[in-house]
Amino acid sequence: MPTIDEKRVYDAKTGTTRALVASPIGVVGVAVSDDIVGEFGIDHRCAARDLAAAGDALAVATDEDVLVGEYEPTDHGPAAAVGIDGDAMLAGAPDGTVSRLARDADEWVELGTVAEPRRMAGPLVAAADGVHRVAGGVVEYVGLEDARDVATGGTPLAATGEGLYTLGNGWMRDFDGAFRSVSTDPAGERAVAATGASVVERVGDGAEWRSHEEADVVDLAVDSDLLVGVTGDGELRVRSGGSADDGAVGDWRGRHLGVPDASAVVLPGTE
Repeated sequence: MPTIDEKRVYDAKTGTTRALVASPIGVVGVAVSDDIVGEFGIDHRCAARDLAAAGDALAVATDEDVLVGEYEPTDHGPAAAVGIDGDAMLAGAPDGTVSRLARDADEWVELGTVAEPRRMAGPLVAAADGVHRVAGGVVEYVGLEDARDVATGGTPLAATGEGLYTLGNGWMRDFDGAFRSVSTDPAGERAVAATGASVVERVGDGAEWRSHEEADVVDLAVDSDLLVGVTGDGELRVRSGGSADDGAVGDWRGRHLGVPDASAVVLPGTE
C-alpha cells in the first residue's frame, strides 16, 4: 500500500491523471501524478481484453460483452478489440466480425469481417491480415500484414510484426522491428510505439523517430505531458515531462499492479 507521504501526492490540490489498465481479472484504475504511480484498485471486475477511450467516452472489450461508459453492457457478446470512431463504438469479435454501435442506438450493426482483430483506432482496425478501414458502412482492406495496433491522431500509424508505418502515399515504413503497440495524443503531435525491447517516440508529423531501451511494454498511452506504458506482467510505467525528441527523457518509474497478463492501457479524459 502507498505510504502516507505517497498519498499526499494525490491530494485534490495537486491534481492527478487517471489511467485504466485491462487485465483478465478486471479493469484497474491507477492514480498517476507526474512520474509517480500511486493508489490503484479494481474499477470493474471482468475479463477485460482491450480498452478504448476518447474524452469521456470509454469502451471495454471483455470475454462476455462490450461495456461502455460506467461499464454498462451493450449485448454485443464477446469482443477481442474495441475502438471509438467519432460518436460511435466499434468492436471486433473473436470470430473476426466487426460491428458498429452508433450513439443512442440500441443494436450493433455488423459491417464485415477481418482475420483476428487486435486493436482499433478511429475507423481503422489492426488485424492479422493487415489494416482495415470502416467506411460507408463496410470494412475494407487498406494494406500491410500482421498489424498489431493502429493510431489515428494526426497522420495514421500502424504497428506490425515487421515495422512501424506511416500512411502517406501508401504505407511507408518508418522503423524496422516487431512492434506491439502504437499511440498518439489526440492532436497527433506526439507519437510513441513499442517493441519488446524498446520504445520509439517523435514529436511532430514527419519528425525523426528516436529510440530508447524499455523492455516488455505491451501497450502505451500518451498525452502532451505524460507517457504511460504497461507490461504483460502488470507493471505500470510512467514518464512525465520531456520527450525523446527534446533530449529531456527522464527515468521511467514503475509499480506492479498485482494483475496478470495486462493487455491495454488508456488515459480517459484526454481530448
